[in-house]
Amino acid sequence: MVANISELTDLDARLAMRSAIQKVATGPEYSKDLSFDEARLAMQLILNGRADDVQAAILLIALRMKRETDDENKGVLSAIMEAARQVTAPVDEVIDVADPYDGYTRGLPVSPFLPPVFAACGLPAVSHGLESVGPKYGVTHRKVLRAAGVDVDLSPEAAAERIGNPDIGWAYVDQRHYCRPLHDLVPLRQRIVKRPVLTTVEVLIGPVRGRQRTHLYTGYVHKAYPPIYTSLARHAGFDSAIIARGVEGGLVPSLQQPAKVYYYRGDGEDAFVEVTPTSLGIEQTTRAVPIPKDAPPAPERGDEIAATVDSDALARFAADSGMAALEGRAGPAYDALVYAGAIGLWLTGRAGSLTEAADQVRRTIDSGAALDRLRAAQQT
Repeated sequence: MVANISELTDLDARLAMRSAIQKVATGPEYSKDLSFDEARLAMQLILNGRADDVQAAILLIALRMKRETDDENKGVLSAIMEAARQVTAPVDEVIDVADPYDGYTRGLPVSPFLPPVFAACGLPAVSHGLESVGPKYGVTHRKVLRAAGVDVDLSPEAAAERIGNPDIGWAYVDQRHYCRPLHDLVPLRQRIVKRPVLTTVEVLIGPVRGRQRTHLYTGYVHKAYPPIYTSLARHAGFDSAIIARGVEGGLVPSLQQPAKVYYYRGDGEDAFVEVTPTSLGIEQTTRAVPIPKDAPPAPERGDEIAATVDSDALARFAADSGMAALEGRAGPAYDALVYAGAIGLWLTGRAGSLTEAADQVRRTIDSGAALDRLRAAQQT
């Protein structure tokens, strides 16, 4: 294995990509798995522009059709982490709020407002994402926070400084700024159409870490993913991880039914708990914050994979809902923050029970402390 891909000749690079593609793209009976080193090298070549778009697309699609192995996922993630800027915030702990980068299309996300809630509860927080990416092209953290008047173009260093600010304690950092080589693949991902391995691993990069501990909080839909995510979270260096079955694969569970949550702490084994919204006094008639009936349709994109509702308009609706929830207004947005916030506080050890954690979140929101954290971020 060449330690630095800059030492590879152009011929060596072409042969490495050719070998990787030959292994994974030879059909359902004869395709072979890549080793960790092979997957890492192939992804390094893609990120460094030493594999053309056709090769990159074939490899990513073939991996997806074959189904990525743990070694392949880890190899791809390692290459991306090496290309990313990772900084340490001047705080002991950080919770990393990692929602799907392709966003939401069936409801209004309030998870972008979880970081100020966590910060007001004494747990510094970071979220991350990008403007828009397939396959959903939905409402993203970047869109919602921008609509709420928050700076979404901080450098990782500036985000870390904001997290260390005792009056703020949270920040958003965009993929464009913490891993530009990966962000440059967004147009290619649009042409690939289907979800590649990048969609799985990009939430685990962890651009801002705590001095002592960093906790991952992310979501899933399909039952195969919790062990995939816990394995990758350990590989990425997260001290604990919370993997919640959430609406649209996000980290906020349904407000109407029990949620399966997987987690680990330190060197402990993966564990599982089922939580119910009714146990926290949450009684809602919708799974998530509903989309307003007068929401405008999405503009024509010229393809068949676009969202049906305009994502920028939904971002404004989501920003309004999140702000109202932080003001203490009852409703599904408020309950979603209580529910997801309680899970996060409880499973990071900030509360002795889920109900205790929910009470803490409610007190924090109702006191205006979380809203103060958001407004402090708006002013800087």
